Amino acid sequence: MIKRESYMKRLNLVRDKQIIKVLTGVRRSGKSTILKMYEQRLKEQFQIADNQIQHLNFEDLGISDLQDYRKLYNYLNQHLVADKMNYIFFDEIQNVPHFEKALDSLFIKKNVDLYVTGSNAFMFSGELSTLLSGRYIEIHVFPLSFREFLPTVNDEDKKQAFDRYLSKGGFPFATQLNDNQTYYDYIDGIVNTVLVKDILSRKERGNANLVKELAKYLTDTTGNLITPRKIAGLMTSKGIKISPATVSSYLKNFTDAFLFYKCDRYDISGKRYLTINSKYYTVDPALRIDLLGTKRPNFGSRLENIVYLELLRRGYEVYVGSLGSRKIDFVAIKNGVKEYYQVSLSVKDEQTYQREVRGFQQIHDNFPKRLITEDSGYYNDNGIEQINVIDWLLS
Repeated sequence: MIKRESYMKRLNLVRDKQIIKVLTGVRRSGKSTILKMYEQRLKEQFQIADNQIQHLNFEDLGISDLQDYRKLYNYLNQHLVADKMNYIFFDEIQNVPHFEKALDSLFIKKNVDLYVTGSNAFMFSGELSTLLSGRYIEIHVFPLSFREFLPTVNDEDKKQAFDRYLSKGGFPFATQLNDNQTYYDYIDGIVNTVLVKDILSRKERGNANLVKELAKYLTDTTGNLITPRKIAGLMTSKGIKISPATVSSYLKNFTDAFLFYKCDRYDISGKRYLTINSKYYTVDPALRIDLLGTKRPNFGSRLENIVYLELLRRGYEVYVGSLGSRKIDFVAIKNGVKEYYQVSLSVKDEQTYQREVRGFQQIHDNFPKRLITEDSGYYNDNGIEQINVIDWLLS
């Protein structure tokens, strides 16, 4: 199994706390495997006995009788070890109708620590607050970061590995598929499953052709400011009549399914959030090759997507920065502290460099300002750091 140490640390922070840990994320990002890793960590690092751990996967027909929430609760209650902490792991919990009733009853016990994953078609984060009454913490799981991906290609140097990562992405199981056609089929299966099960299944009159076209458009325009009205106009010109309101509804479904992420704007001067015109980024580089095939990518936007996802992984709120007529690629905020990011393939040309840092020079505060490029080396120009993207991803 590929090490996902950042998630182990995150789970350790909330271990034995009376709160339900819910792992969310796009399909096949590794949620179930992370639970297995953490179960092993409990045994090896914290000497938790086997009888203190219950792991139930509700895709297993062998426990289909426990898909009644009352039977599930009674079964687990009978197997709890008295006077010790009991760790209960649920995979695909959505297969248990009214599962929240069993979780709530287990939650009130002082010696139970609950961990849950579920299919995104049923476990969208917006619905969790209703089902679990605010008794949970959401731990969001992404496909592999470059740091996690790198050991899977240990026969390549870092630059070669990064080029492969940009092209094929970081879905964990896909890193084992060396045959290109098998890889393409696997990624296509993930994308189509999300489009059909997590998006179309939630629409009474869903349009499969529209969903695929919207996904292609968002992938092709990664890093561009877009509006539902603009998309509706484009779709109509292609013969797919749709209103801006319907586009907005589909875009929300895309983000609910974690296939795309919406990045709103932040007015740096006015220190306020803007909701008109947003950018959308894909959950993984693999989407491009599946949805757009061999179409030549915008390499700058592709790099921007990688930086955006890494900032999310590191726990930042991320926005597109607006500064009058100028744009800052990202304003990243964590614990009240801001960081500003510009992303460019190369700034070896002096004019390009001056263009990229001009926005930074108009920001009159002392928060970090970072220019991420594929150029080698590290530089600090009056507080503006220039950092190689590979070094930054591995830092």
